[in-house]
Amino acid sequence: QVQLVESGGGLAQAGGSLRLSCAASGRTFSSYVMGWCRQAPGKEREFVARISWNGGSTYYADSVKGRFTISRDNAKNTVYLQMNNLKPEDTAVYYCAATPIPRGGWIPDSYDYWGQGTQVTVSS
Repeated sequence: QVQLVESGGGLAQAGGSLRLSCAASGRTFSSYVMGWCRQAPGKEREFVARISWNGGSTYYADSVKGRFTISRDNAKNTVYLQMNNLKPEDTAVYYCAATPIPRGGWIPDSYDYWGQGTQVTVSS
């Protein structure tokens, strides 16, 4: 089992940047597929980015491709989401998520563990 705690959210202007962090507990962090999902008011939770257990494979939603970068540091039990060129439509609560299934993590429902979320607000 793993517990996840996000940080780094806040207010940014359009075109600006934010970096989210997700600290995980547990000795098996390096075996988990990690991801970020987000949920805007009145909308369903949507997939943002996924990273394999060793960081060798990443995948992004089309809406963030080229602007967001997911990475992980297994020595620090932490996964990151660097968000550049932010847009007002990126405004949402961002959730860190984990799954022990090597082929999982492509959709929100495939994750087993979730953080509490961190608010990101982008002003125009």
